Amino acid sequence: MAKKENIVETAKEIKDIIVDAVTDQETVEAAKIIKDATKEALGKVVDTIQQASVSSTRIDAKIPEGPLAQKWSNYKDHQKLVNPSNKRRLDIIVVGTGLAGASAAASLAELGFNVLNFCIQDSPRRAHSIAAQGGINAAKNYQNDGDSVYRLFYDTIKGGDYRAREANVYRLAEVSNNIIDQCVAQGVPFAREYGGLLDNRSFGGAQVSRTFYAKGQTGQQLLLGAYSALSRQIGKGAVKLFPRHEMLDVVVIDGRARGIIARNLTTGKIERYFAHAVVVGSGGYGNTFFLSTNAMASNGSAAMQMYRKGAYFANPAYAQIHPTCIPVHGEFQSKLTLMSESLRNDGRIWTPKKKEDAEAIRVGKLKPTDLKEEDRDYYLERRYPAFGNLVPRDVASRAAKERCDAGYGVGTTGLAVYLDFSDAINRLGENVVRARYGNLFQMYEKIVDENPYKTPMMIYPAIHYTMGGIWVDYELQTSVKGLFCIGEANFSDHGANRLGASALMQGLADGYFVLPYTIQNYLADQIQVPRMSTELPEFAEAEKAVEDKVKKIMSIQGKCSVDSIHRELGLIMWDFVGMGRNKAGLEKALAKIKEVRKEFWSNVYVPGKADGLNVELEKAIRLADFIEIGELMARDALNREESCGGHFREEYQTPDGEALRNDDKFSYAACWKYMGEGQEPCMLKEYLEYEFVKRQQRNYKA
Repeated sequence: MAKKENIVETAKEIKDIIVDAVTDQETVEAAKIIKDATKEALGKVVDTIQQASVSSTRIDAKIPEGPLAQKWSNYKDHQKLVNPSNKRRLDIIVVGTGLAGASAAASLAELGFNVLNFCIQDSPRRAHSIAAQGGINAAKNYQNDGDSVYRLFYDTIKGGDYRAREANVYRLAEVSNNIIDQCVAQGVPFAREYGGLLDNRSFGGAQVSRTFYAKGQTGQQLLLGAYSALSRQIGKGAVKLFPRHEMLDVVVIDGRARGIIARNLTTGKIERYFAHAVVVGSGGYGNTFFLSTNAMASNGSAAMQMYRKGAYFANPAYAQIHPTCIPVHGEFQSKLTLMSESLRNDGRIWTPKKKEDAEAIRVGKLKPTDLKEEDRDYYLERRYPAFGNLVPRDVASRAAKERCDAGYGVGTTGLAVYLDFSDAINRLGENVVRARYGNLFQMYEKIVDENPYKTPMMIYPAIHYTMGGIWVDYELQTSVKGLFCIGEANFSDHGANRLGASALMQGLADGYFVLPYTIQNYLADQIQVPRMSTELPEFAEAEKAVEDKVKKIMSIQGKCSVDSIHRELGLIMWDFVGMGRNKAGLEKALAKIKEVRKEFWSNVYVPGKADGLNVELEKAIRLADFIEIGELMARDALNREESCGGHFREEYQTPDGEALRNDDKFSYAACWKYMGEGQEPCMLKEYLEYEFVKRQQRNYKA
């Protein structure tokens, strides 16, 4: 039997010969019929064979057999293990020191492995996880309000608009309770009720109270717990910490990840590091949009290096826009500030019912407190009575955009809605509200210079989290052997939209309770592999590639600052790849991003030198990757001709403006494979088979 490539080529040749031959003007009508029919028929043959060739590369997610509730237990019962005496012979690199990275590094070291932990900041305590405010989900059912592991699983699947992998999500819900026990043991000061029991509050997309919290500082307290565990291992010598180091490449030897190339951000030196396995927990790529709620150092470079070395980039279009952020207030703003979703427990969201009132507020003729109750439109409560202000983030964000686009927005720009606590203050008293949200109210007042106890907060959606990321299987391993990805950097658990308070849950689940098991299944076969020299050609080639990229950027010496080009990219992304997307806009985005890429590589200006501390160079290297990520996001969004979760194509919506999925055509994870510099990526599919959940149109109205 001929090879597929030969069949494709032969079909192409036949098509070309016939099409070229049928040109006799005397038989023009017959020629036209034959020509069109031949072209169409053989074109379909070529396309079919090419698609079959691509799909023949089956993506194996390694999902265990058996009932959903038993998959994780069955996996652990039959996985390979590494005995204690062999663990100390194995080195593991962990990139990142946020909740996922810090918990993974601490746990792996506790097991007995040698861990090299790389931190982009000067301390793990400065990881972006510290900025998480509202809480962490778990199915403890302390409130006795009907919660369970299955309900947390189902809410997460539904909240992700049925675009997540069932087995991963159930495992996440299953280990969630262990996370709370772990954190309590570490001394995390979760809020407690009068009797001393842990307290809970509600978050979007759920009708139960399952969110554990420490005022508005939950991320900070959880990170301090993970940092304490990590510091213990550093003190024992089981973890070697590399602060102010940024991973700039993965070293792959014989198809396996064997180390990284990192840049010392203090000295500028390019350094080589070997390990038997590499774990990346470097966070998401929301800063592609320039303005986001992410920390300034948050970036997608580590993910892009994995992608270029063979790891699939899955669902890049899935970006979450958080509905509760302080609106943009100036052209020179460098980031946006998140106001915790927990505020939607007691705050009510509204706009004026009348456009003339909204206009009067925008020009300063009216204050929000001047409007009577009957003149306020509590639009989330009106549209989604079953969930009200606690609908999922994607739903709340689109609803806010719709109100503002219709002319009911407030603030000087008209791009804001109100989050009002007057009802809660009247019902509970200001002291109770202050005890729950005091630090958040204080932060808002410092930024906006308005007292939220006296006047409603102004909020508007902003880029917050990315559900897309590096594709991983059930073991959290990428398509490159020995290369693992955890936390927000991977794609695995949230589908097309993440429920609030689930990011912290996933990061700690991956680091504390999943990866320490699954990585052993890989490392059990590596105990005979000796530590490799970093003088090997693969290390030298990877280092040279990094050095060449740095030299190229430094040599441009153009006229545009890094931030100015990044801001231009961000505007393109927000306008065309943001809350509302359509075919024409996405095609325009792809064309404009190409122009931005050209501008960057021909006209960027990076001052200073490469061999030392150079923040502008750091930003430039990351911007080069953001440009590639932006293009990948737009391409993925253009390909997915449906609306689901955070991906909203305006052409595909229900009559009342909700996301309209197409399960027949798009029930898959889009896995983009790098094909080389200047080449279009190839899209592979991991089909999402739902055995235990029935897909249906999301309904938060009843």
